Order: sequence, then structure tokens, then C-alpha cells
Amino acid sequence: MLQLRVIKQFFKLGAVGWMIAISALLFFVCSSTRHTLFQSGALDLGIYDQVVYLISQGKPHISSFLGFHHMGNHAAWAVYPLALLYKIYPSAYWLLAVQAVSLALGALPTYYLALQAGLKESQAIAMAGVYLLYPLVFNVNLFEFHPEVMAVPVFLGVVLAARLNKVAWFCAGTIFILGCKAVLSLTVAAMGFWLLVFEKKRFCGIFALIAGISWFLITSQVIIPVFSNNEAAAVARYSYLGDSVLEIARNLVIKPELILGRIFSLKTLEYLVLLVVPLIWGLTPQHLTPLVSAMPTLVLNILSEKPEQRDLIHQYSLPILPFLMIAVIASLAAGKGWLRTKRAIIVWALLAFIVLAKYGYFWSRYLRSVDNWQATREAIAQVQSFGSVLTTHSIAPHLSHRQTIHFVDDISGLPADITQYDYILLNVRHPDGTRNPAFAANFVNQLQNNQLFQLRYQRDEVYLFVKNPLIK
Repeated sequence: MLQLRVIKQFFKLGAVGWMIAISALLFFVCSSTRHTLFQSGALDLGIYDQVVYLISQGKPHISSFLGFHHMGNHAAWAVYPLALLYKIYPSAYWLLAVQAVSLALGALPTYYLALQAGLKESQAIAMAGVYLLYPLVFNVNLFEFHPEVMAVPVFLGVVLAARLNKVAWFCAGTIFILGCKAVLSLTVAAMGFWLLVFEKKRFCGIFALIAGISWFLITSQVIIPVFSNNEAAAVARYSYLGDSVLEIARNLVIKPELILGRIFSLKTLEYLVLLVVPLIWGLTPQHLTPLVSAMPTLVLNILSEKPEQRDLIHQYSLPILPFLMIAVIASLAAGKGWLRTKRAIIVWALLAFIVLAKYGYFWSRYLRSVDNWQATREAIAQVQSFGSVLTTHSIAPHLSHRQTIHFVDDISGLPADITQYDYILLNVRHPDGTRNPAFAANFVNQLQNNQLFQLRYQRDEVYLFVKNPLIK
């Protein structure tokens, strides 16, 4: 009888394993296709590809796109181990693979958390499927690369470790999460409060609470200002609240009238609906305490002046997802929720995916520039390694393995000094920025009349200029 149960458990885990493997492969194929079609960009795939490449080569970890050291960009030290992959072969596809695998792996701790909560195996498998079909997971996988994707399965894993009293695993996982992005420290601190007060996990709760608050203060007040010579980049999104992290925090307390209009608004309601609709069937008021951990992220997204923080396309809502899943699991374990059978749960998840996932971008957006795709590839092939490059936002992540590369568009305008570049590569037919062909065409005309640069390649409105070696 025991052997039969072990065999049965193996096959059940095997089903989840296959779900994860197939999802990871699908995610990677989708994001790689997008990148290959020149639909990714310097912000943010180009930034991380350049930085990880420079780390792997032992060169200064300074992003030329940002103009400062990598640690000044969210203090994301968790990307440093990724340089080992670039030692094998330097390619942005490694980052896309890591992202795909990380997002898919979140299904595994989801499955174990469901079992630990007392759900049936069929329900636990369904919850793994619900996680994989949550639209944000698919959409974020398409949107460049962001190190916080690596934290998603770890958030679920550390909650499981806390519940199983695996303290060492909990501490290691929590420290890794902090290294994925500085702002995750607020989520870690809130998670610590939830574990301490509601889960009665004294050590894990206190550890996460102290670690989260400490890392937030260290990164926002020391590391990021020292390495970037500025306050945290996201401060600009809350300019109506203040000019610094501490001023914003102070005004949130003493001037609540500044935020009430944003909290109680139709835009906030729309955002909340987007978040909960895929899981509304399993969310009940009595089992929402895990969402205490998600409150910092939720508040930051609601208060931000950047609308991208309130959708299911970009990465900003990722820290909320693990705790939404835990809340649904808690409801199912208590026998609550509208849907409790595996089939009904999966059907709802599929419907939510069909409606909210952005798979349609492949034929509505990503094929727009395919008409001169080959010409762009041929031009890129003529750019030699190490030379400094000025190009467009979408071409930049294909040429970011060098110390100096910038992108140009009609939003930021032309650089003050173009003599610093060895190569200038432009796609006039499909320029970036506000898609203003006149801007790119005028720049090409300037370069054709500039003796400092020679036209090396021209096809289908793709132009590659090379600095004239005879003119200094």
C-alpha cells in the first residue's frame, strides 16, 4: 500500500514537472521570438545584457545606457551569478531563459504549498496550473528581462520553508530575494510582519522584518546614491509626494490628503479588478491575510504616476502574485471559494488567460518590422566587437556586448557629441521613440553630409555608418 502511494505521488509530481517544463519552454520560445524580431529594447534587456556581459569579462560594471554602476540600478546583486552563463557563451538569450525558467518554477512551490495546506492532489495540481495561467506570468515573460522574476518562486518557497520550520532555507531565500531588487525589501518586511502576527512564525517573521527594513534603508540611503549619484530612480514617479525616499515616507503619514484621490479612483478600481479577476473564484474575506505581504507593492503601484505600474503587462505587480496564490490556497483549504473542482478551476484560469494574456501581440505588434528584418540582421553582422555604437532602442540589445552603446530617438534627441561613436546604425522605416520617420531620415541626411562618417551598408532603409579612420 505504501509503495502504491509513493508511485502515485511520483506520477502526480511528474505531472507538475511536465507542466513546468512545457511552460518554461513555451515562455522561452515566445520571449526569444520577440527578441529575434527586434521587439525587445535597451530598457531593460539591453541594460542587463550589457552589465552581465561586462561582469563576465571582468570589466567595470557600468551601464552606458544608464551612465552609472550596476549597483546603482536597484542594487540587484542577484544578477552577478548570471555572468557564469556568459562565460559559456555571451548571449541575451541566457537572460530570457533564466526568466522563463524562474517564472515557470513558481508552479512547484505553489503545488507543495497547496499540499501542505491540506488540499487534494487534484486541487494542488490545479493550483499549479492556475499559477502558470495567471496572465501576468505570460505577459511579464515577454516584457524584456527583470531580475525580480527570479524572486517570484523564491517568495513562494520561503513561505513554504517557514511553514515547514526550515529556518536555514528561509533565511537563504529571503537574502536572495533582497538581492533581486531593492524595492522588494518592503515586500520582505511586510511578509515578516504577516509571518509573525498571522502565521505565528516568530523567528522567520522577525528575521524577514528586520532584514527587509534594514536592506531598504541601506540601499535607498547608501548603496543606490553612492553608485548612481542620485536618489532611487523610482522617486521621480512620486514627485507630488516629495523629492526623496524619506520625504515621501513622511508625507504619506502627515499628508494623507495627497494620496486619497489616487486610492479612491476608477483607475485604482480597474487595477484591482485586473489583479483579482483571474483568481476571484477562490478569494474570500476570511483568508486574505497573506495579502498583508503584498500591500507595499500594491500601494506603490497605486500611488505611482507611471500607469505601467497598474497593468498586467509589466513586472511591477509580480510581488503581489505569490500572496494572491497563498490566499486562494487558504480559501480552498477551508472549503471556501466558488470553484473547488480541478476542471472548473482550470476552465476559469484558461478563460482569464485568453482574455488578459498578450499573446495577440505576436501578430498585432511584433511583425510590424519584419519587412526589413533581414537587412537589420545584415547590418548588425558588420558591426565589429568592442566598437562604440549609437543605434535605436530595439536594435540596442543585439549590440550591447561592449562598454559604450547608446540609443537615439526623437524623444531624447540627438547626442551632443556623435564623434564618440565608431558605428551608427539606424532603421529609418521602423524608428523607435514616437515612431517619427522624419527624425531618423533627417539624422541619416546629416550623417551622409558629415565627412567623419562613411556609409558602409544600406538596404531597405537600414543604414550603417562607420567612422572614417582617415579623419581624426
